[in-house]
Amino acid sequence: MKLSTILQFTMISITMMLITSCGDKPVQPSQLPPEVQNFVKQYFPNQAISFAQKDLDWFWYKYDVTLADGTHIDFDTDNVWDKIESKTSPMPSALIPANIATYVNTNFPSISIVKIDKEHGNYEVELANDLELKFNEQGTLMEMDD
Repeated sequence: MKLSTILQFTMISITMMLITSCGDKPVQPSQLPPEVQNFVKQYFPNQAISFAQKDLDWFWYKYDVTLADGTHIDFDTDNVWDKIESKTSPMPSALIPANIATYVNTNFPSISIVKIDKEHGNYEVELANDLELKFNEQGTLMEMDD
């Protein structure tokens, strides 16, 4: 009976430690990994980081960064961007795959991309007119939604 109680207590303690270790923790821009800091400096050179947080979840983490102009960038566990959203500034063209940029520039020449989201090699792009475009890994349009 004692062993069972000790085992239950141990399991409860481990569960509580895991639960409390999960969550979002604000970090100073200087505490961000060098890859994240360099990405911001390269693609958003005129924007300061106004807020950053480390999202912890069980065995992995990612970083969320908000720039002074409101641009929001999510970085995955490898410190590579996986989502960028900016309602105030156009997306840096160097971040948009060529096929997607060509499609958007041809079909929506005066509308800028305000969000790009990478998911398993596919891309979801939102335009300033709220139109959402989904592309496969090769940059071929697969779906359009308004």
